[in-house]
Order: sequence, then structure tokens, then C-alpha cells
Amino acid sequence: MCGIVGYTGSQQAAPILLDGLSKLEYRGYDSAGICIQGQNGLEVAKAKGRLQVLRDLTADGSSICGTVGIGHTRWATHGAPSDRNSHPHVSNSGKISVVHNGIIENEASLRIWLQNQNIHFYSDTDTEVVANLIGYYYALGQDLLSAVRNAMHRIEGSYALGILCADQPDQIVAVKQDSPLIFGFGEGENFIASDVTAVLKHTRTVTYLEDGEMVCFAADRAQFFNAHGDPIEKKQETITWELSAAERGGYDHFMLKEIHEQPKVLHDTISPRIRDGKVVLDSIDFSYLKDLRKIYLVACGSAYYVSVLAKYTFEKACRIPTEAVMASEFRYCDPILDENTLVIIISQSGETADSLAALREAKHQGARTLAIVNVVGSAIAKGADQTIYTWAGPEIAVATTKAFTAQLAVVYLLALQMADNLGTMSRSDYDAAVQGLLHLPQDIADALCEENIRKLQYHASQLCGHHDAFYIGRNLDSAVCLEASLKLKEIAYLHSEAYPAGELKHGPISLIEEGTLVVALATVQPLFDKTMANIREVKARGGDVLCITLPEQEQRALEQGCKVITVPAVVPMLQPSVSLIPMQLFAYYMAVNRGCDVDKPRNLAKSVTVE
Repeated sequence: MCGIVGYTGSQQAAPILLDGLSKLEYRGYDSAGICIQGQNGLEVAKAKGRLQVLRDLTADGSSICGTVGIGHTRWATHGAPSDRNSHPHVSNSGKISVVHNGIIENEASLRIWLQNQNIHFYSDTDTEVVANLIGYYYALGQDLLSAVRNAMHRIEGSYALGILCADQPDQIVAVKQDSPLIFGFGEGENFIASDVTAVLKHTRTVTYLEDGEMVCFAADRAQFFNAHGDPIEKKQETITWELSAAERGGYDHFMLKEIHEQPKVLHDTISPRIRDGKVVLDSIDFSYLKDLRKIYLVACGSAYYVSVLAKYTFEKACRIPTEAVMASEFRYCDPILDENTLVIIISQSGETADSLAALREAKHQGARTLAIVNVVGSAIAKGADQTIYTWAGPEIAVATTKAFTAQLAVVYLLALQMADNLGTMSRSDYDAAVQGLLHLPQDIADALCEENIRKLQYHASQLCGHHDAFYIGRNLDSAVCLEASLKLKEIAYLHSEAYPAGELKHGPISLIEEGTLVVALATVQPLFDKTMANIREVKARGGDVLCITLPEQEQRALEQGCKVITVPAVVPMLQPSVSLIPMQLFAYYMAVNRGCDVDKPRNLAKSVTVE
């Protein structure tokens, strides 16, 4: 959720903070604000709306002078989006300013207690409670670090905090618990941020704060502390990807750029892990496979739909019972876990609150855990027994595309390695799948051909007036439809539902009438005729069908009166990766034609770090 950034150095802080916030706006865009240590103490500028409103308010940061400051971009939790609920929040005394990513779960009781201490509140946010709690202890005569530490002992929930004190104009204090926070080491300047993208222009040297850790820093120094308040040394890491990876690069939207990056992402994720015709995951221990009795795949949002596809893949390749479970429900469904259970957590950010909680539950019950994540140093990556990284690079658009494809590629790699170790695939099937994986980047590039783009642009321009859509398919196609439907909801704001095509007759067909938009995915060869029968049922009731199918089936789909997009036929297990491409593009062009904010859809944020 929310994004925070902090700077101390010799340069004017406000423009740097605004630039950092522009890289974090995908985390929330209900409001934005900055606080600068100015000549007259703490100077705050904040406003409801996109970051541009704050830029206009501060003349791109030139109206507030000072070389130390903190900033925030908000995804609203406590309190509606408004000027007064925007961060930063300042204590009653005017001494303490705070930006916050997370949720304070005991905010209500702390607010009452502080009100009984004659402290007044001016917002509905949980963050103002934090500012006043720190301010309360500071007013008692405690030094700033002690005041922060004592406040943290009373707070329940998740937080990454950037804190300024008017009496210490050269310093920033930051602390984290269950929300991401990085520290950036510069030359004569230092940074904090929710994500490395915010500081990459200035430094590639960072460290990742762990839960309970605190840092107190100025331009020329930084001191780190553990949860007990003891000084500690932190390992420095170097970010290797280029700043251009977090820029649009001439595309109209980040989402379109990221769709077109998928061939490269797949090459980067797959190729280094195939050697001499075999999948080799060097870092993963497979010694327990023979005793494995159950696999759980646990994730949220699009990553959950990767899990649904992965269920088919693991059961087909490895012959191990597999279940996909939404992370938000995993803890509450009383899963049966033991040392012969593998729980695979899939998360792009590695910080998703529900997925992190599911991981902890799995470990608590003694299950083996493996994470598939994109962000090095993330909480899930560090918490799992083993981790496989997707090498997708930064994904800025809120609606995932390339991260989804990279996660699915890792699922293929993992399933094939496990199948090879277990001996559950024939050599010919295994070899075909490995060669198919190596060719998959080109197959996706072919699905992104100019002809498909031109057709999808046209179809979207004709269909964008619809208010409802249905996605249908069978077997793996049905699972792909779940993700495709979500994309349409997320960025085009259309009500959309995905159903197994065979379920149409069991209820949903009652909603099909003249002009109803139905997107049919028909790429599972043995089931093509059955899906065609479902398409005929839709057409008989006047439905308007966009069909994604294989080249050899194009004519049959055209004969049914469908609008048709074709994708290359690949190894059946890998087909979802190719089939999804035109569905991503269709959602994108539908959103563009409907005038939606593609990269920053309403009410959504990229990383959901609160439950």
C-alpha cells in the first residue's frame, strides 16, 4: 500500500522527494505530501489527489526549502481521501512529523488514551496516533530514539515509518514492522524508501531493514539498531537493473511496455536455468520429494491465478495432489500440514500481508515452504525455507502482466525439475517441455505480432461500450480466463466473470442476451469441439464472441461468427503463457478506449501490505 520516501543531504530535499514519490505512486494515489526541515521548523505541504496536485502546490518543490525531508503517497485505509487525512502528520506539539505505510490495529484504544492526555486529533488516520504517541514520550524528556522505541512497544500492527523531529534538523529516524523499507547509501546523502525505484537515480547501494529494526541517519552517517535497541551492522547490496527499467521508454503506458517486455523477461527467467537439455534449479533442495504427499499453492490476486494454473501443472507433471488456496483464506481453512506438505507462496512483491501470514502459518505447522517472488530481500523471500526468484525487473503498472508470466515460467521450471527427480514424466514429454520452454519467449513475441495488435485495437474500439463480459474456456483455458477477466475488471472497470465453458448451462447462460460480450478461449486441442459447442450456445442467444484460438482452428471459429485472434500452438502445458497475451492486450485497449487510467486504476495499489 502507501509509499514513503526520505532524504537527507546537501541538495534541496523537496524536488528529490517528489521525484521519489513519482516512482512510488503505483503504491497509492489518493493523496501525497512532504514535510521539510525548514528554517522555521517543520514545513508540511500535502493535498488530496494525484502527485501532480502536490507538484502544483509546491511549484515542483521549489516553494519549500530545506535539505532534510520525508514524503508520502497514500492508499487510504483509515479515513477517506482528503487534505486533512493526507500524510505527513504532525504531533500536537509541532515537534514530530511522521509518514507511514501500514495499519495500526490498536489505533482506537491508543487514540482514546492520548485524548485523555489532552491530545487533540485533526484527522481520522491511524498515523496521527503514531505521531502523537511519539510526541507524548518526547515531551516527557525522552530522547528521540527512546520516544520512538517506547511508542513502537505500544503499537500493534504493521508499519514502515519515516520520522522527523524539529529539534534535530539534520536527522531522520525510520523503523519497520511487517511493511517494506529500504535504506539507500549515497555520497554525502542518504535515503529511505518503500521501494528501490524511488532512490535508484541517486544510489544503487541499499540495505533491507528487518522487522523491528531502526535506523537514525543524517547526510554523512547512519546507525542501525535491532529490535532490542542494540547497534548492528547491515549488509549492503547492489541493485543491478537499470533505471530505464522503471521508465516508460516511449510507450503510452507502463502496462503496454511491460506486456511487450514479456519475451525478454521469460528469456531472463528461463534460459539460465536450463543446461544441457535439463532444468537445473541449483539452489533448491529436492531431497524430500519422495516423501511429499501434498502441495499447497498460496497467493493473492493474479498470483492466485498462477496458483490455479500451477495446480494443473504439478498434478500433470509430478502426480502429487495439489491445491490452490487464496492466501487471505489459508489461515482460516484449518489446512492439514506436516513435514510431508510443501507450501508454495507466490508473490510479486514478496511483501503481501496475507501471503506473508500464510507463510508464517505454514512454518508454524511444520510444513516445508518455498517462495516464488520477484523482489530480492523481501519478507517472504527471507522467511521461506527456499526461494526461487523471477527476474522480471520492476513492474510499475498496478495490473500485473510480466510478473504473472515470469511466475508461471518458474512454476514450469519447478514442476519439470520435480518431475525429473521423481521420474513421473516420460523422457520424450520432458524433453519436449524443456525445448518448449526455451522457445517460449519467441512464441510470446509471435503472439504480440502487429496483426494481433491491430485486430485487438479494432475489436476493443467496437466493444468498449459494453458494461459486462463473460470469459469462458475449458481445463487450462478456464484457468487463464480467471486472470483475463480480472484484468478487464482492474483497468477497464467492466463487470466481468470467468466460468468454465461447461458451466454455462448451469446458470450463467441466463444472462446471455443480444449483444452480450463473451470472450472464449479455445486452445486446449482435445476440448476444442466442446468449447465450440458452448460458443454456438452463446451465439444462438445473440452473444458477441471474441475467440482466441490456434491457427488451425481459426476457420471454424470464423464460421461461427466469432471475432478471432490466433496464438501459436505450443506444448500443451505451456499454452497458458501464450494464450494470455492477447487477453492482456484486449484489456489494455478496452481501458484506453474507455478513458481509464491504465497504470493507476481506481482504488487499487500495487503491493497490498495490509490485511
